[in-house]
Amino acid sequence: MDKTRVLTTGEAAKYCGVNFRTVIRWIERGRLKAYKLPGRGDHRIQVDDFVDFLESNAMPVPEELRPLPASNKVLVVEDQLEMASAMRRVLRRAGYDVEVAADGFAAGLMLAQHQPAVVTLDIKMPGMDGYEVLKTMREQAVYKETKVLVVSAETAAGMQKALEFGANDILSKPFDNNELLDKVAALMGLPVAANMVVV
Repeated sequence: MDKTRVLTTGEAAKYCGVNFRTVIRWIERGRLKAYKLPGRGDHRIQVDDFVDFLESNAMPVPEELRPLPASNKVLVVEDQLEMASAMRRVLRRAGYDVEVAADGFAAGLMLAQHQPAVVTLDIKMPGMDGYEVLKTMREQAVYKETKVLVVSAETAAGMQKALEFGANDILSKPFDNNELLDKVAALMGLPVAANMVVV
């Protein structure tokens, strides 16, 4: 959905399953942000404001109104070629734009070039390990909010350490492909069940 689009009171009412007069009352009581069209007096509601209203009132947000992630780019940081190729294949089939970095140093370069929304990160890598990559990312303002999914055969304690270093989620190897897709979708803010379209 075009986030610059606005809704009429009638459209908002349909989404909520109420009469449009109820929506007007919400607006007049200051519960729902809206503005009046000059001359006509009709209300218009910005999509962002409507979604905020739905969420703050524990009402379901229609899929077409949900914000899309800034990008569908994923960076797979994995030193085992076979594992990296398998992950790239699964994610690409689900519609993601995927790049692979074979180690921590390559990950630094790829972060700047690819600007991913989500990074899948192995912990055990030669040279710069996953903890160092995480620490470096979280120290830089530009990558502070980039979502990181640690995918590793690390111990439970090691995975906990990754979360303490700033990982958003963890996935233990070996894993089910659908688990990987669900976790990436969740970090992207996409509906988990959909996982885009798997072909």
